Amino acid sequence: MARTLMSGNEAVARGAWEAGVAIGVGYPGTPSTEVLENLVKYDGVRCEWAPNEKVAAEVAGGVSLGGARAIVTMKHVGLNVAADALYSQSYTGVTGGLVYLVADDPGMHSSQNEQDTRNHAVGSRVPVLEPSDSQEALTFVKRAFELSERFDVPVIVRMTTRVSHGKSLVEQGERHDVAVRPYQRDVRKNVMLPGNARLRQRQVNARETELVAYGAAAEENRVEYRDTSLGVITSGIAYQYVREGLPDASTLKLGLTVPLPDDLILEFASKVDRVVVIEELDPYLSLRVKALGIPLVEHGLPRSGELSPRLVAEAFGSGALPVRDEVQGLPPRPPLLCPGCPHRGLFYSLGKIRAVVTGDIGCYTLASLAPLSGMDSCVCMGASIGMAHGVDLAGSVERPIVAVIGDSTFAHSGITGLLHMAYAGSTGTVIILDNRTTAMTGHQGNPVNGVFIDGSAAPELDLEALSRAVGAVSVRIVDPHELDATLAVLREETAAQHLSVIIAKAPCALLIKEAKDPYAIDEELCTKCGACIRLGCPAISRDDTGRAVIDTATCVGCGQCVQVCRFDAVVRVGPSCDFGGGR
Repeated sequence: MARTLMSGNEAVARGAWEAGVAIGVGYPGTPSTEVLENLVKYDGVRCEWAPNEKVAAEVAGGVSLGGARAIVTMKHVGLNVAADALYSQSYTGVTGGLVYLVADDPGMHSSQNEQDTRNHAVGSRVPVLEPSDSQEALTFVKRAFELSERFDVPVIVRMTTRVSHGKSLVEQGERHDVAVRPYQRDVRKNVMLPGNARLRQRQVNARETELVAYGAAAEENRVEYRDTSLGVITSGIAYQYVREGLPDASTLKLGLTVPLPDDLILEFASKVDRVVVIEELDPYLSLRVKALGIPLVEHGLPRSGELSPRLVAEAFGSGALPVRDEVQGLPPRPPLLCPGCPHRGLFYSLGKIRAVVTGDIGCYTLASLAPLSGMDSCVCMGASIGMAHGVDLAGSVERPIVAVIGDSTFAHSGITGLLHMAYAGSTGTVIILDNRTTAMTGHQGNPVNGVFIDGSAAPELDLEALSRAVGAVSVRIVDPHELDATLAVLREETAAQHLSVIIAKAPCALLIKEAKDPYAIDEELCTKCGACIRLGCPAISRDDTGRAVIDTATCVGCGQCVQVCRFDAVVRVGPSCDFGGGR
Protein backbone atom coordinates (compact mmCIF):
# COMPACT_ATOMS: atom_id res chain seq x y z
CA MET A 1 0.00 0.00 0.00
CA ALA A 2 1.18 3.53 -0.72
CA ARG A 3 2.19 5.66 2.23
CA THR A 4 1.05 9.28 2.26
CA LEU A 5 1.94 12.22 4.50
CA MET A 6 -1.24 13.18 6.34
CA SER A 7 -2.27 15.31 9.26
CA GLY A 8 -4.05 13.52 12.08
CA ASN A 9 -7.36 15.09 11.05
CA GLU A 10 -6.89 14.01 7.45
CA ALA A 11 -6.12 10.50 8.68
CA VAL A 12 -9.26 10.44 10.85
CA ALA A 13 -11.33 11.32 7.79
CA ARG A 14 -9.61 8.61 5.78
CA GLY A 15 -10.12 6.06 8.54
CA ALA A 16 -13.81 6.88 8.83
CA TRP A 17 -14.21 6.52 5.07
CA GLU A 18 -12.35 3.21 5.00
CA ALA A 19 -14.57 2.02 7.86
CA GLY A 20 -17.63 2.52 5.69
CA VAL A 21 -19.05 5.51 7.52
CA ALA A 22 -22.29 6.75 6.01
CA ILE A 23 -22.69 10.12 7.72
CA GLY A 24 -20.29 12.67 9.20
CA VAL A 25 -21.78 15.52 11.21
CA GLY A 26 -20.31 18.07 13.59
CA TYR A 27 -19.71 21.68 14.49
CA PRO A 28 -16.46 23.40 13.46
CA GLY A 29 -14.01 24.00 16.28
CA THR A 30 -10.22 24.05 16.22
CA PRO A 31 -8.46 21.62 16.37
CA SER A 32 -11.15 19.28 15.01
CA THR A 33 -12.51 21.26 12.04
CA GLU A 34 -10.52 19.67 9.22
CA VAL A 35 -11.93 16.17 9.85
CA LEU A 36 -15.28 16.86 8.20
CA GLU A 37 -13.71 19.23 5.68
CA ASN A 38 -11.66 16.27 4.43
CA LEU A 39 -14.31 13.59 4.87
CA VAL A 40 -16.73 15.49 2.61
CA LYS A 41 -14.26 15.03 -0.27
CA TYR A 42 -14.79 11.25 -0.31
CA ASP A 43 -17.51 9.54 -2.29
CA GLY A 44 -20.19 7.60 -0.49
CA VAL A 45 -20.35 9.83 2.60
CA ARG A 46 -22.78 12.63 3.43
CA CYS A 47 -21.36 15.36 5.67
CA GLU A 48 -23.19 18.15 7.46
CA TRP A 49 -22.35 21.08 9.70
CA ALA A 50 -24.93 21.14 12.49
CA PRO A 51 -26.01 24.29 14.36
CA ASN A 52 -24.28 22.94 17.49
CA GLU A 53 -22.63 19.81 18.87
CA LYS A 54 -25.73 18.56 20.67
CA VAL A 55 -27.70 18.55 17.44
CA ALA A 56 -24.77 16.87 15.68
CA ALA A 57 -24.64 14.13 18.33
CA GLU A 58 -28.37 13.59 18.07
CA VAL A 59 -28.24 13.36 14.26
CA ALA A 60 -25.38 10.85 14.50
CA GLY A 61 -27.34 8.94 17.12
CA GLY A 62 -30.31 8.77 14.77
CA VAL A 63 -28.09 7.48 11.96
CA SER A 64 -26.83 4.79 14.31
CA LEU A 65 -30.38 3.91 15.40
CA GLY A 66 -31.21 3.53 11.72
CA GLY A 67 -28.41 0.98 11.36
CA ALA A 68 -25.69 2.95 9.56
CA ARG A 69 -22.25 4.06 10.77
CA ALA A 70 -21.82 7.71 11.82
CA ILE A 71 -19.01 9.93 13.10
CA VAL A 72 -19.66 13.15 15.02
CA THR A 73 -16.84 15.71 15.35
CA MET A 74 -16.18 18.53 17.80
CA LYS A 75 -13.54 20.13 20.00
CA HIS A 76 -13.33 19.53 23.73
CA VAL A 77 -15.70 22.30 24.82
CA GLY A 78 -18.15 21.07 22.22
CA LEU A 79 -18.44 17.82 24.15
CA ASN A 80 -19.94 19.81 27.01
CA VAL A 81 -22.76 20.76 24.65
CA ALA A 82 -23.11 17.21 23.30
CA ALA A 83 -22.82 15.52 26.71
CA ASP A 84 -26.57 15.45 27.23
CA ALA A 85 -26.86 13.11 24.26
CA LEU A 86 -23.69 11.12 24.98
CA TYR A 87 -24.54 10.16 28.54
CA SER A 88 -27.86 8.63 27.49
CA GLN A 89 -26.47 7.12 24.28
CA SER A 90 -24.14 5.17 26.56
CA TYR A 91 -27.25 3.52 28.02
CA THR A 92 -29.17 3.00 24.78
CA GLY A 93 -26.11 1.74 22.94
CA VAL A 94 -25.94 1.63 19.16
CA THR A 95 -27.18 -0.21 16.11
CA GLY A 96 -24.72 1.07 13.54
CA GLY A 97 -21.30 2.10 14.86
CA LEU A 98 -21.21 5.54 16.50
CA VAL A 99 -17.88 7.35 16.96
CA TYR A 100 -17.26 10.70 18.66
CA LEU A 101 -14.14 12.46 17.38
CA VAL A 102 -13.21 14.94 20.13
CA ALA A 103 -10.08 17.11 19.90
CA ASP A 104 -8.62 18.54 23.11
CA ASP A 105 -6.52 21.72 23.05
CA PRO A 106 -3.72 21.60 25.64
CA GLY A 107 -2.20 25.05 25.94
CA MET A 108 -5.44 26.71 24.78
CA HIS A 109 -4.12 27.72 21.37
CA SER A 110 -7.67 28.49 20.24
CA SER A 111 -9.90 27.78 23.22
CA GLN A 112 -11.34 29.49 26.27
CA ASN A 113 -10.30 26.71 28.65
CA GLU A 114 -8.40 23.46 28.95
CA GLN A 115 -10.46 20.32 29.35
CA ASP A 116 -9.67 16.63 29.44
CA THR A 117 -12.21 14.62 27.45
CA ARG A 118 -11.37 11.46 29.39
CA ASN A 119 -13.33 12.87 32.33
CA HIS A 120 -16.51 12.93 30.24
CA ALA A 121 -15.75 9.40 29.08
CA VAL A 122 -15.48 8.16 32.66
CA GLY A 123 -18.68 9.96 33.60
CA SER A 124 -20.61 8.64 30.62
CA ARG A 125 -18.90 5.22 30.80
CA VAL A 126 -17.88 5.02 27.17
CA PRO A 127 -14.48 3.82 25.92
CA VAL A 128 -11.74 6.14 24.66
CA LEU A 129 -9.05 5.47 22.08
CA GLU A 130 -6.08 7.88 21.99
CA PRO A 131 -3.94 7.98 18.83
CA SER A 132 -0.38 9.26 19.07
CA ASP A 133 0.25 9.85 15.36
CA SER A 134 -1.56 9.99 12.04
CA GLN A 135 -1.28 6.27 11.31
CA GLU A 136 -2.90 5.47 14.62
CA ALA A 137 -5.54 8.12 13.97
CA LEU A 138 -6.61 6.21 10.87
CA THR A 139 -6.31 2.78 12.49
CA PHE A 140 -8.00 3.74 15.77
CA VAL A 141 -11.00 5.29 14.02
CA LYS A 142 -11.56 2.06 12.13
CA ARG A 143 -11.16 0.11 15.37
CA ALA A 144 -13.56 2.47 17.14
CA PHE A 145 -16.36 1.51 14.75
CA GLU A 146 -15.62 -2.17 15.34
CA LEU A 147 -15.66 -1.74 19.12
CA SER A 148 -18.81 0.37 18.96
CA GLU A 149 -20.77 -2.39 17.28
CA ARG A 150 -19.10 -5.23 19.19
CA PHE A 151 -19.78 -3.76 22.62
CA ASP A 152 -22.96 -1.82 21.77
CA VAL A 153 -21.57 1.56 22.81
CA PRO A 154 -20.50 4.94 21.38
CA VAL A 155 -16.71 5.22 21.26
CA ILE A 156 -14.69 8.42 21.72
CA VAL A 157 -11.49 8.94 19.74
CA ARG A 158 -9.61 11.59 21.68
CA MET A 159 -7.22 13.74 19.66
CA THR A 160 -5.10 16.66 20.82
CA THR A 161 -3.84 19.66 18.86
CA ARG A 162 -0.43 18.19 18.01
CA VAL A 163 -1.89 14.91 16.75
CA SER A 164 -4.69 16.67 14.86
CA HIS A 165 -2.42 19.13 13.07
CA GLY A 166 0.90 17.26 13.01
CA LYS A 167 1.74 15.18 9.95
CA SER A 168 3.24 11.73 9.61
CA LEU A 169 3.23 8.88 7.10
CA VAL A 170 0.03 6.89 6.76
CA GLU A 171 -0.62 3.61 4.99
CA GLN A 172 -4.01 3.88 3.34
CA GLY A 173 -6.44 1.05 2.68
CA GLU A 174 -9.61 0.56 0.69
CA ARG A 175 -13.15 1.40 1.73
CA HIS A 176 -14.99 -1.38 3.49
CA ASP A 177 -18.63 -1.02 2.60
CA VAL A 178 -20.74 -1.94 5.59
CA ALA A 179 -24.32 -3.08 5.12
CA VAL A 180 -26.89 -0.98 6.96
CA ARG A 181 -28.23 -3.01 9.85
CA PRO A 182 -31.99 -3.49 9.75
CA TYR A 183 -33.99 -1.24 12.03
CA GLN A 184 -35.77 -3.03 14.86
CA ARG A 185 -38.09 -1.32 17.29
CA ASP A 186 -36.83 -1.91 20.84
CA VAL A 187 -38.50 0.32 23.41
CA ARG A 188 -36.66 -1.12 26.40
CA LYS A 189 -33.32 -0.39 24.77
CA ASN A 190 -33.99 2.95 23.16
CA VAL A 191 -36.60 4.76 25.26
CA MET A 192 -34.95 5.97 28.45
CA LEU A 193 -37.85 5.91 30.85
CA PRO A 194 -36.53 5.34 34.38
CA GLY A 195 -37.59 1.69 34.39
CA ASN A 196 -35.86 1.02 31.09
CA ALA A 197 -32.79 3.02 32.09
CA ARG A 198 -32.35 0.91 35.23
CA LEU A 199 -32.38 -2.24 33.11
CA ARG A 200 -29.92 -0.74 30.62
CA GLN A 201 -27.58 0.26 33.43
CA ARG A 202 -27.01 -3.44 34.10
CA GLN A 203 -25.85 -3.77 30.50
CA VAL A 204 -23.52 -0.81 30.97
CA ASN A 205 -21.96 -2.51 34.04
CA ALA A 206 -21.50 -5.79 32.21
CA ARG A 207 -20.08 -4.01 29.15
CA GLU A 208 -17.48 -2.22 31.23
CA THR A 209 -16.22 -5.54 32.59
CA GLU A 210 -15.95 -6.91 29.07
CA LEU A 211 -14.07 -3.82 27.87
CA VAL A 212 -11.53 -4.12 30.70
CA ALA A 213 -10.90 -7.73 29.67
CA TYR A 214 -10.57 -6.66 26.06
CA GLY A 215 -8.05 -3.95 26.97
CA ALA A 216 -5.72 -6.43 28.68
CA ALA A 217 -4.86 -8.00 25.32
CA ALA A 218 -5.82 -5.21 22.91
CA GLU A 219 -3.39 -4.22 20.17
CA GLU A 220 -4.04 -0.58 21.09
CA ASN A 221 -2.23 -1.13 24.41
CA ARG A 222 1.44 -1.85 23.79
CA VAL A 223 4.30 -2.76 26.15
CA GLU A 224 7.82 -1.83 25.04
CA TYR A 225 10.61 -3.06 27.30
CA ARG A 226 13.95 -1.32 27.04
CA ASP A 227 15.91 -0.23 30.13
CA THR A 228 13.76 -1.58 32.98
CA SER A 229 15.19 0.82 35.56
CA LEU A 230 12.42 3.22 34.52
CA GLY A 231 8.99 2.37 33.18
CA VAL A 232 6.73 5.07 31.76
CA ILE A 233 2.96 4.71 31.46
CA THR A 234 1.66 7.12 28.85
CA SER A 235 -0.80 7.70 26.01
CA GLY A 236 -1.53 9.90 23.00
CA ILE A 237 0.98 12.56 21.96
CA ALA A 238 2.77 12.23 25.31
CA TYR A 239 4.09 8.89 24.07
CA GLN A 240 5.97 10.69 21.29
CA TYR A 241 7.47 13.10 23.82
CA VAL A 242 8.58 10.19 26.01
CA ARG A 243 10.21 8.35 23.13
CA GLU A 244 12.19 11.43 22.15
CA GLY A 245 12.94 12.76 25.63
CA LEU A 246 13.54 9.40 27.35
CA PRO A 247 14.57 7.09 24.50
CA ASP A 248 15.89 4.33 26.77
CA ALA A 249 12.92 4.05 29.10
CA SER A 250 10.49 1.13 28.95
CA THR A 251 6.96 2.21 28.08
CA LEU A 252 3.41 1.04 28.48
CA LYS A 253 1.65 2.88 25.67
CA LEU A 254 -2.07 2.91 26.31
CA GLY A 255 -4.23 3.37 23.22
CA LEU A 256 -7.44 2.36 25.01
CA THR A 257 -7.45 4.63 28.05
CA VAL A 258 -11.06 4.28 29.19
CA PRO A 259 -11.51 1.80 30.76
CA LEU A 260 -7.99 0.96 31.89
CA PRO A 261 -6.53 -2.56 31.79
CA ASP A 262 -5.59 -2.91 35.47
CA ASP A 263 -3.89 -6.31 35.12
CA LEU A 264 -1.71 -5.11 32.25
CA ILE A 265 -0.66 -2.05 34.27
CA LEU A 266 0.18 -4.18 37.31
CA GLU A 267 2.20 -6.63 35.19
CA PHE A 268 4.18 -3.80 33.59
CA ALA A 269 4.88 -2.19 36.96
CA SER A 270 6.18 -5.51 38.33
CA LYS A 271 8.85 -5.73 35.62
CA VAL A 272 10.40 -2.26 36.02
CA ASP A 273 12.22 -0.72 38.96
CA ARG A 274 10.41 2.62 38.98
CA VAL A 275 7.14 3.72 37.45
CA VAL A 276 6.22 7.18 36.21
CA VAL A 277 3.06 8.39 34.48
CA ILE A 278 3.45 11.09 31.83
CA GLU A 279 0.23 12.57 30.43
CA GLU A 280 -1.18 15.90 29.32
CA LEU A 281 -3.87 17.79 31.21
CA ASP A 282 -5.63 16.02 34.08
CA PRO A 283 -3.96 13.28 36.17
CA TYR A 284 -6.41 10.69 34.86
CA LEU A 285 -3.83 7.92 34.49
CA SER A 286 -1.84 8.94 37.56
CA LEU A 287 -4.74 8.75 39.98
CA ARG A 288 -5.85 5.35 38.73
CA VAL A 289 -2.37 3.88 38.71
CA LYS A 290 -1.89 5.06 42.30
CA ALA A 291 -5.26 3.51 43.20
CA LEU A 292 -3.79 0.14 42.10
CA GLY A 293 -1.18 0.52 44.85
CA ILE A 294 1.69 1.34 42.48
CA PRO A 295 4.09 3.98 43.86
CA LEU A 296 4.89 6.60 41.25
CA VAL A 297 8.02 8.65 40.69
CA GLU A 298 7.23 12.35 41.08
CA HIS A 299 8.40 14.26 38.02
CA GLY A 300 7.34 17.91 38.43
CA LEU A 301 5.86 18.19 34.94
CA PRO A 302 3.18 20.88 34.62
CA ARG A 303 -0.47 20.03 35.18
CA SER A 304 -1.64 22.48 32.51
CA GLY A 305 -0.50 23.29 29.01
CA GLU A 306 1.36 21.16 26.50
CA LEU A 307 4.28 18.90 27.28
CA SER A 308 7.27 18.59 24.96
CA PRO A 309 10.26 16.27 24.53
CA ARG A 310 12.41 18.90 26.23
CA LEU A 311 10.17 19.18 29.28
CA VAL A 312 10.13 15.40 29.63
CA ALA A 313 13.91 15.14 29.25
CA GLU A 314 14.59 17.96 31.71
CA ALA A 315 12.22 16.47 34.29
CA PHE A 316 14.48 13.42 34.47
CA GLY A 317 17.81 15.18 34.13
CA SER A 318 18.45 14.07 30.60
CA GLY A 319 20.70 16.32 28.54
CA ALA A 320 20.26 14.39 25.31
CA LEU A 321 18.27 17.03 23.48
CA PRO A 322 20.14 19.95 21.87
CA VAL A 323 19.30 23.42 23.09
CA ARG A 324 17.44 25.49 20.55
CA ASP A 325 18.67 29.02 20.12
CA GLU A 326 15.97 31.56 20.93
CA VAL A 327 15.60 34.52 18.59
CA GLN A 328 15.87 37.71 20.61
CA GLY A 329 14.26 41.09 20.11
CA LEU A 330 11.17 40.05 18.15
CA PRO A 331 8.19 42.36 18.63
CA PRO A 332 5.03 40.88 20.11
CA ARG A 333 2.36 39.79 17.63
CA PRO A 334 -1.03 39.99 19.34
CA PRO A 335 -4.02 38.72 17.35
CA LEU A 336 -5.88 41.49 15.55
CA LEU A 337 -9.09 41.96 13.62
CA CYS A 338 -8.31 41.98 9.90
CA PRO A 339 -8.12 45.21 7.89
CA GLY A 340 -11.64 46.00 6.74
CA CYS A 341 -13.28 43.80 9.38
CA PRO A 342 -16.90 44.94 9.89
CA HIS A 343 -16.70 44.09 13.60
CA ARG A 344 -14.27 47.00 14.09
CA GLY A 345 -16.87 49.61 13.15
CA LEU A 346 -19.48 48.10 15.46
CA PHE A 347 -17.21 47.98 18.50
CA TYR A 348 -15.85 51.45 17.81
CA SER A 349 -19.44 52.70 17.89
CA LEU A 350 -20.19 50.76 21.07
CA GLY A 351 -17.28 52.57 22.69
CA LYS A 352 -18.96 55.88 21.90
CA ILE A 353 -21.98 54.99 24.04
CA ARG A 354 -19.80 53.51 26.83
CA ALA A 355 -21.75 50.27 26.73
CA VAL A 356 -21.11 47.30 29.00
CA VAL A 357 -20.72 44.54 26.43
CA THR A 358 -21.19 40.88 27.25
CA GLY A 359 -19.49 39.06 24.41
CA ASP A 360 -19.27 35.63 22.88
CA ILE A 361 -17.00 33.20 21.04
CA GLY A 362 -15.76 34.38 17.64
CA CYS A 363 -13.30 36.65 15.84
CA TYR A 364 -15.05 39.60 17.44
CA THR A 365 -13.73 38.53 20.86
CA LEU A 366 -10.51 40.24 19.74
CA ALA A 367 -12.36 43.54 20.12
CA SER A 368 -11.81 43.14 23.85
CA LEU A 369 -8.17 44.15 23.28
CA ALA A 370 -6.85 47.70 23.09
CA PRO A 371 -7.42 50.09 21.48
CA LEU A 372 -11.08 49.11 20.97
CA SER A 373 -11.36 47.58 24.47
CA GLY A 374 -14.95 46.86 23.53
CA MET A 375 -15.91 43.69 25.38
CA ASP A 376 -16.38 43.00 29.08
CA SER A 377 -16.98 39.22 29.20
CA CYS A 378 -16.61 36.07 27.12
CA VAL A 379 -17.42 32.72 28.72
CA CYS A 380 -18.87 30.17 26.32
CA MET A 381 -20.94 29.80 23.17
CA GLY A 382 -24.20 31.71 23.54
CA ALA A 383 -23.46 33.10 27.00
CA SER A 384 -23.53 36.75 25.91
CA ILE A 385 -27.31 37.02 25.79
CA GLY A 386 -28.11 35.40 29.12
CA MET A 387 -25.29 37.32 30.78
CA ALA A 388 -26.54 40.67 29.47
CA HIS A 389 -29.92 39.91 31.01
CA GLY A 390 -28.21 38.88 34.23
CA VAL A 391 -26.12 42.04 34.46
CA ASP A 392 -29.31 44.03 34.00
CA LEU A 393 -31.01 42.07 36.81
CA ALA A 394 -28.12 42.82 39.16
CA GLY A 395 -29.06 46.49 38.94
CA SER A 396 -25.56 47.83 39.51
CA VAL A 397 -24.87 49.14 35.99
CA GLU A 398 -26.31 52.47 34.83
CA ARG A 399 -24.64 52.41 31.40
CA PRO A 400 -26.20 50.68 28.37
CA ILE A 401 -25.94 46.87 28.55
CA VAL A 402 -25.51 45.11 25.23
CA ALA A 403 -25.03 41.47 24.25
CA VAL A 404 -22.90 40.83 21.15
CA ILE A 405 -22.97 37.47 19.39
CA GLY A 406 -21.91 36.20 15.97
CA ASP A 407 -24.33 34.74 13.45
CA SER A 408 -23.05 31.16 13.71
CA THR A 409 -22.88 31.38 17.49
CA PHE A 410 -26.42 32.77 17.61
CA ALA A 411 -27.62 29.72 15.67
CA HIS A 412 -25.48 27.49 17.89
CA SER A 413 -26.87 28.52 21.28
CA GLY A 414 -28.02 32.14 21.25
CA ILE A 415 -31.63 31.66 20.15
CA THR A 416 -32.74 30.21 23.48
CA GLY A 417 -31.06 33.10 25.30
CA LEU A 418 -33.04 35.60 23.25
CA LEU A 419 -36.19 33.57 23.89
CA HIS A 420 -35.53 33.81 27.62
CA MET A 421 -35.05 37.58 27.46
CA ALA A 422 -38.43 37.89 25.72
CA TYR A 423 -40.06 35.51 28.20
CA ALA A 424 -38.58 37.42 31.15
CA GLY A 425 -39.76 40.78 29.84
CA SER A 426 -36.25 42.13 29.29
CA THR A 427 -35.73 45.54 27.71
CA GLY A 428 -32.15 44.78 26.70
CA THR A 429 -30.33 45.00 23.39
CA VAL A 430 -28.82 42.08 21.50
CA ILE A 431 -26.49 42.64 18.55
CA ILE A 432 -26.03 39.80 16.05
CA LEU A 433 -22.86 40.18 14.01
CA ASP A 434 -23.80 38.70 10.66
CA ASN A 435 -20.59 38.53 8.65
CA ARG A 436 -21.97 35.82 6.35
CA THR A 437 -19.70 32.99 7.55
CA THR A 438 -18.22 31.09 10.47
CA ALA A 439 -15.02 33.06 10.21
CA MET A 440 -12.93 32.09 13.22
CA THR A 441 -12.65 28.41 12.30
CA GLY A 442 -12.02 28.95 8.60
CA HIS A 443 -15.17 30.20 6.84
CA GLN A 444 -17.47 27.22 7.21
CA GLY A 445 -21.12 27.30 6.27
CA ASN A 446 -23.83 27.74 8.87
CA PRO A 447 -27.64 28.07 8.92
CA VAL A 448 -27.42 31.87 8.60
CA ASN A 449 -25.22 32.22 5.54
CA GLY A 450 -26.90 29.47 3.54
CA VAL A 451 -23.86 27.40 2.60
CA PHE A 452 -23.51 23.60 2.93
CA ILE A 453 -20.23 21.98 3.97
CA ASP A 454 -19.40 21.25 0.32
CA GLY A 455 -19.91 24.92 -0.63
CA SER A 456 -23.26 24.44 -2.33
CA ALA A 457 -26.25 26.66 -1.62
CA ALA A 458 -28.42 25.91 1.41
CA PRO A 459 -31.55 27.49 2.90
CA GLU A 460 -30.66 30.77 4.59
CA LEU A 461 -32.03 31.59 8.03
CA ASP A 462 -33.89 34.91 8.19
CA LEU A 463 -32.46 36.47 11.35
CA GLU A 464 -34.90 39.37 11.28
CA ALA A 465 -37.97 37.14 11.08
CA LEU A 466 -36.60 34.73 13.68
CA SER A 467 -35.82 37.54 16.13
CA ARG A 468 -39.35 38.91 15.83
CA ALA A 469 -40.85 35.43 16.17
CA VAL A 470 -38.88 34.79 19.36
CA GLY A 471 -40.14 38.04 20.89
CA ALA A 472 -37.96 41.00 19.91
CA VAL A 473 -40.11 44.13 19.68
CA SER A 474 -37.68 46.01 17.46
CA VAL A 475 -35.27 44.55 14.89
CA ARG A 476 -32.90 46.91 13.06
CA ILE A 477 -30.31 46.11 10.38
CA VAL A 478 -27.18 48.24 10.13
CA ASP A 479 -24.03 48.26 8.04
CA PRO A 480 -21.29 48.49 10.71
CA HIS A 481 -18.96 50.17 8.23
CA GLU A 482 -21.30 53.19 8.33
CA LEU A 483 -20.25 54.53 11.70
CA ASP A 484 -22.67 57.46 12.15
CA ALA A 485 -25.70 55.41 11.17
CA THR A 486 -24.66 52.55 13.41
CA LEU A 487 -24.09 54.90 16.34
CA ALA A 488 -27.51 56.47 15.87
CA VAL A 489 -29.24 53.06 15.94
CA LEU A 490 -27.25 52.00 19.01
CA ARG A 491 -28.31 55.13 20.90
CA GLU A 492 -31.96 54.71 19.93
CA GLU A 493 -32.25 51.03 20.77
CA THR A 494 -30.31 51.06 24.04
CA ALA A 495 -32.51 53.93 25.23
CA ALA A 496 -35.75 52.17 24.26
CA GLN A 497 -37.81 50.35 26.86
CA HIS A 498 -38.29 47.15 24.89
CA LEU A 499 -36.33 44.10 23.78
CA SER A 500 -34.42 44.96 20.63
CA VAL A 501 -32.17 43.14 18.21
CA ILE A 502 -29.65 44.91 15.99
CA ILE A 503 -28.27 42.89 13.09
CA ALA A 504 -24.87 44.25 12.08
CA LYS A 505 -24.70 42.85 8.56
CA ALA A 506 -21.57 43.07 6.43
CA PRO A 507 -19.44 40.27 4.97
CA CYS A 508 -16.14 39.17 6.48
CA ALA A 509 -13.34 41.15 4.84
CA LEU A 510 -11.75 37.90 3.64
CA LEU A 511 -14.87 37.05 1.62
CA ILE A 512 -14.86 40.25 -0.40
CA LYS A 513 -13.54 39.64 -3.91
CA GLU A 514 -13.80 43.15 -5.36
CA ALA A 515 -10.69 45.15 -4.55
CA LYS A 516 -11.15 48.78 -3.57
CA ASP A 517 -8.48 51.42 -3.93
CA PRO A 518 -6.68 51.95 -0.62
CA TYR A 519 -6.48 55.10 1.45
CA ALA A 520 -3.44 57.12 2.47
CA ILE A 521 -2.68 60.02 4.82
CA ASP A 522 -2.24 63.57 3.57
CA GLU A 523 0.75 64.62 5.67
CA GLU A 524 -0.10 68.29 5.49
CA LEU A 525 -3.61 67.77 6.89
CA CYS A 526 -2.81 65.17 9.56
CA THR A 527 -2.83 66.73 13.07
CA LYS A 528 -1.57 63.60 14.85
CA CYS A 529 -4.80 63.44 16.88
CA GLY A 530 -4.81 59.63 16.83
CA ALA A 531 -8.52 59.20 16.05
CA CYS A 532 -7.77 56.76 13.24
CA ILE A 533 -5.29 54.88 15.44
CA ARG A 534 -8.07 54.16 17.93
CA LEU A 535 -9.83 52.04 15.32
CA GLY A 536 -7.12 49.42 15.86
CA CYS A 537 -6.73 48.70 12.16
CA PRO A 538 -3.44 46.88 11.41
CA ALA A 539 -3.04 48.96 8.23
CA ILE A 540 -2.72 52.17 10.28
CA SER A 541 0.32 53.08 12.38
CA ARG A 542 2.35 56.11 13.42
CA ASP A 543 5.66 57.27 12.03
CA ASP A 544 8.52 58.62 14.13
CA THR A 545 6.88 62.04 14.33
CA GLY A 546 3.55 60.66 15.60
CA ARG A 547 1.76 61.23 12.32
CA ALA A 548 -0.61 58.50 11.10
CA VAL A 549 0.56 56.26 8.24
CA ILE A 550 -1.57 53.87 6.18
CA ASP A 551 0.08 50.88 4.56
CA THR A 552 -1.52 50.85 1.12
CA ALA A 553 -0.48 47.22 0.59
CA THR A 554 -2.57 46.22 3.63
CA CYS A 555 -5.48 48.67 3.38
CA VAL A 556 -8.63 47.19 1.78
CA GLY A 557 -10.44 50.51 1.37
CA CYS A 558 -13.26 49.94 3.85
CA GLY A 559 -13.41 53.66 4.63
CA GLN A 560 -13.86 53.52 8.41
CA CYS A 561 -10.80 55.70 9.00
CA VAL A 562 -12.20 58.34 6.64
CA GLN A 563 -15.26 58.68 8.84
CA VAL A 564 -13.36 59.24 12.10
CA CYS A 565 -10.93 61.82 10.72
CA ARG A 566 -12.27 65.33 11.36
CA PHE A 567 -9.55 66.99 9.27
CA ASP A 568 -10.07 65.22 5.90
CA ALA A 569 -6.53 63.89 6.12
CA VAL A 570 -7.47 60.41 4.86
CA VAL A 571 -7.70 60.33 1.09
CA ARG A 572 -8.26 57.56 -1.41
CA VAL A 573 -5.34 56.73 -3.72
CA GLY A 574 -4.69 54.29 -6.54
CA PRO A 575 -3.21 50.94 -5.59
CA SER A 576 0.17 51.81 -7.08
CA CYS A 577 0.20 55.51 -6.21
CA ASP A 578 3.02 57.05 -4.22
CA PHE A 579 1.26 59.58 -2.04
CA GLY A 580 3.01 61.19 0.89
CA GLY A 581 3.22 58.88 3.90
CA GLY A 582 0.88 56.31 2.44
CA ARG A 583 3.48 53.80 1.27
